Amino acid sequence: MIKLRLKRFGKKREASFRLVATNSTSRRDGRPLEELGFYNPRTKETRLDTEAIRVRLSQGAQPTDTVLSLLEKGGLIEKTVRPAETVGKQKQADARDAAAKQAKKDAEAAAAAAKAEAEAAKAAAAAAEAPAEDAPAEA
Repeated sequence: MIKLRLKRFGKKREASFRLVATNSTSRRDGRPLEELGFYNPRTKETRLDTEAIRVRLSQGAQPTDTVLSLLEKGGLIEKTVRPAETVGKQKQADARDAAAKQAKKDAEAAAAAAKAEAEAAKAAAAAAEAPAEDAPAEA
């Protein structure tokens, strides 16, 4: 099977990549069947040979996930929503909803506690004044 993948080249910590068509069993930096483009992640520079890529895709070449995103950004492939992406977004939305509900519940509990504390302080103040009024006045 033919894969469209990135082949690393450049200095240490200054990697650049060539987009290549290669056999799926060959090494990452092995000899490719054809070079189809270039990608520099530091400057986000991308150069694609659109005709050659379309030919390889029509022959059944499978792009890797990274190459697929580059081709989507380049407009060669229509962007598709992957199932894992949908599930991840749903989990994030559920987590946000749960956090919002918990925050609302905590706020209500804090308000109820503050109200009960205020009533207890008021009752204590009223209880402290009541014995003073009932006591006989000394002359």
